[in-house]
Amino acid sequence: MNAVYINSASCISVQDTLNENFFQHLQPENSTQIIKAIEPNYKEFIPPAMIRRMSKTVKMSSVASHNALQEAGVKQPDAIIVGTGMGCSQDSEKFLKNVIDNHEEFLTPTFFIQSTHNTVAGQIALGLQCHAYNFTYVNTSSSLEFSLLDAQLQITDGEAENILVGSTDEQTDRTMELYCLNNTIKKEADLPADHLHSTTNGVIWGEGASFFVVGKDKTKSTYARLKDIQVINKLELNETQDFITAFLTKNKLSTHNIDAVILGFSGEAASDVYYTNVMNLFPDSSLLYYKHLSGEFNTASGFSIFMACHILKSQQVPEVMMINRTEKKEIKNILLYNHLSGSDHSLVLLERA
Repeated sequence: MNAVYINSASCISVQDTLNENFFQHLQPENSTQIIKAIEPNYKEFIPPAMIRRMSKTVKMSSVASHNALQEAGVKQPDAIIVGTGMGCSQDSEKFLKNVIDNHEEFLTPTFFIQSTHNTVAGQIALGLQCHAYNFTYVNTSSSLEFSLLDAQLQITDGEAENILVGSTDEQTDRTMELYCLNNTIKKEADLPADHLHSTTNGVIWGEGASFFVVGKDKTKSTYARLKDIQVINKLELNETQDFITAFLTKNKLSTHNIDAVILGFSGEAASDVYYTNVMNLFPDSSLLYYKHLSGEFNTASGFSIFMACHILKSQQVPEVMMINRTEKKEIKNILLYNHLSGSDHSLVLLERA
């Protein structure tokens, strides 16, 4: 089987991740219900006439994908694969509002056309004039993992050499109101949130876009080797450790071979028990967490993969991510474990290239 490398990584998030020195300026956020992405000056990347017609998720993805391709030195990818949980929900809300306001008559199709989940992948392809394989995965919190799995299969089968893979999700006013009503988002009374030792339910909601160029060859810009991915929809709490050890055994590794584990602690007491349950599997590993930096959302794992890539390349771990004080001289293998409210459990194994 061919090796698969992550040759570039670009991220727009609630942190200033487009800044080269973002590692030194990571700011946790635990006292706001909803945190918004730090957006770049889009006029530097997108013609002003086009910006007006783009939703936030399309704009974020256009910039992140442009940076990822530029860093990898790839002008035309062999495929574009995007994962999203909510898609272009801003335009969906605008379309539904038009339906109600106009009593289902005299509707313009623009918002409907732009509201489909595959708009992001389509807009990136239009901008590049790329006529290659174009696919969008909508698998809630494992959308990016399925996108990476697709890319990995195409590269190992020799069908592609360089693939643009990304994830994106945006916030919308009405959806956030509904999430507050059904207690998906933490109540103000439960703030500030304690991501590691929470006794309340609900999360702090974020947003962002993360894009990577995955290729068959190691290059000067390579961050990591993508070793393996596994996803399971439902998992009982007492099955979690077996799920992880079986995954590592399949990759001829033990828990002692894992230098760092990145866990998706979100501050939701009911589902964070999965992460707490697996921590004692890794007595020799650096235990890290990240959703106090990114917020929780469907494709928050994109932020964790982006951070893991930078940790492997720089061989440095930001102190703000540390759960324990175990520090490794060399970081070779990183395991990422994520789920959303106890569903769609995913494991991603990255190796230093």
